[in-house]
Amino acid sequence: MLLIENGYMIDPKSEREGNYDILADGGRIVRIGKHLWQGCYGSEKKRWKRIDASGLLVAPGLVDVHAHFRDPGFLYKEDIESGARAAARGGFTTVVLMANTKPCVDQEETLRYVLEKGRTTKIHVETCANVTLGMQGKELTDMESLADLGAVGFTDDGKPLMDAGLLRKAMSKAVGLDMPISLHEEDPSLIADNGINRGKASLHYGIGGSPREAEIGLVARDLKLALETGACVNIQHISTKEAVGLVRLAKQRGHNIHAEATPHHFTLTEDAAIRYGTLAKMNPPLRLEEDRQAIIAGLLDGTIDLIATDHAPHSAEEKERSITEAPSGIIGLETALPLAITQLVDSGYMPMRQVLRCMTFNPAALYHLDAGYLAEGGPADIVLIDTVAEEEAGHYLSKSSNSPFTGWKLKGVVRATICGGEVVYEHP
Repeated sequence: MLLIENGYMIDPKSEREGNYDILADGGRIVRIGKHLWQGCYGSEKKRWKRIDASGLLVAPGLVDVHAHFRDPGFLYKEDIESGARAAARGGFTTVVLMANTKPCVDQEETLRYVLEKGRTTKIHVETCANVTLGMQGKELTDMESLADLGAVGFTDDGKPLMDAGLLRKAMSKAVGLDMPISLHEEDPSLIADNGINRGKASLHYGIGGSPREAEIGLVARDLKLALETGACVNIQHISTKEAVGLVRLAKQRGHNIHAEATPHHFTLTEDAAIRYGTLAKMNPPLRLEEDRQAIIAGLLDGTIDLIATDHAPHSAEEKERSITEAPSGIIGLETALPLAITQLVDSGYMPMRQVLRCMTFNPAALYHLDAGYLAEGGPADIVLIDTVAEEEAGHYLSKSSNSPFTGWKLKGVVRATICGGEVVYEHP
């Protein structure tokens, strides 16, 4: 049995917070209360391992619904084991993987491989399956069989779904399965060189870049389809103020509309692409300060209900290529929580409870996962956070280190991550 005592607990689901002890046994929380050590019998105490959480925030294990572990196919960037270790260091006990691997997760064999390998890690590794075969946008996968085998949702993340009729059909199937579809919203017909905003940053590099309209148009189309079909959709890694506004209006008409923001989109602007080069190249790109502020406002009023990392590892050699040849994406599992604390909580935009809700209960609820809350009978997935301590980003457990945040001093240090009642990460 594991006793976590003397910490300050926040449960975003029930909104219960205060000084509580948590006792876990058999992978579940068996008791939440005060002074549990003093209240138990001597014979019981022999079975208890104690963790002193004095001065620490005790929260549900974080849930990331947008991560790339590159396995199968690109194991030099990341694999399921190394990704899980990085997740645990970042305070995540549950991760939902994207399906743009090689081969992609469009067949039962690949899905079975990912899930079985995920079960060998110390955290909960779930995965989406693809919407279309080969991510080609032409023919739907066997969504029913993939769901039966254990996929928790569907996405062709990395590629937009351009055939509106096919997407409508996929949404209708997803409604019947009661599963979400997560959508990558970038119209390639409007983009000359992706990963860099069309504006000051693209002018700096002398390239065409990606205009905001590439996101806005597809978001408008797909929200309309979602409202018409009743599908549960997640607008991924939102980057423009206009898209935030469209989601806000759609949410007033339908309860199944969701949107996610990444820490890099609520922290950085296109200026970072000029300063950090390919380390700040991502899809969709970093945009303007007014967009960053709109994303924060969307998080504050609940328009954007998810904070997701879009953890996208690449090798140093790949990121050393030219701005047009280097792949897009940055790692994020080990910096997401400190960035949220530093940029949102410490800056006065949002209370910690609301940030935690976007990183625990809300993402878990989207994918119908038993995670993201602290309650008696609930999962013993817990993170202990020193919200005051500062630490320099770096020394990653991910195989890759492609991040513009390396060297940044960020507030918020994960002291321990507990999954299924077992300590899976301790800060050295």
